Amino acid sequence: MENLDRELALRIALATKILPGVTITELLDILHGLKGSPLTDEALKSVTVTNLKTGIGSHDGEEDGEDISIGLENIKLAVRYLWGEEADEDLPDVQIYNEGEMKNSVRVAVASNSGNLINGHFGSCIRYLIYQLSRTEMKLIDIRSAIEADNAEDKNQFRVNLIKDCSVMFVQSIGGPAAAKVIRADIYPIKCPDIVDAFDKLTEFQTVFDAPPPWFSKVLGLSPEERQRFKSAG
Repeated sequence: MENLDRELALRIALATKILPGVTITELLDILHGLKGSPLTDEALKSVTVTNLKTGIGSHDGEEDGEDISIGLENIKLAVRYLWGEEADEDLPDVQIYNEGEMKNSVRVAVASNSGNLINGHFGSCIRYLIYQLSRTEMKLIDIRSAIEADNAEDKNQFRVNLIKDCSVMFVQSIGGPAAAKVIRADIYPIKCPDIVDAFDKLTEFQTVFDAPPPWFSKVLGLSPEERQRFKSAG
């Protein structure tokens, strides 16, 4: 990265993380095209959503910048980071969980960039929200930062190792090679292209416990007989 103030460099790096397909070098080129050089605090704080959307669109050869892999909400959040706004103020509270206390439960990772939203690409999200989930209970038991993944030799494997105790992962998007690594780690990826609240999505997902499909029965470790009893008990 060019010779930038450390705080400005961090803001640009964080913005890049939630713009799938846009590298730091490309974002710097876009920002220089919008605001000239050198990039200053004032310049970054003057970037608007329309500016950035248009800049990304021009860079990609798209007229309006509505790249489906990025999305308007991610562009809005990227602008907040460029402005230097604190984006973590809406993080949910972690709850105490004792291993084994939630019967017939699974551990679920949620790729997130802000608050309790499922709005992260697997390879660039800032954090994973870790939930323990049963048919009737839900607890946020951990929040794991993925920032250090950028320093890893294999970034995708670093992320897989970060959530290797989970059986299911909700993510806005994920590439083929990364998905293969996730699946090899016995983590079942579920894509949510639309940005949604994790609580709402996981509440909806709890209904799967009533009649588990084969893949989920395997996650729960149920035998055919147990699957029938589990279904009846639900």
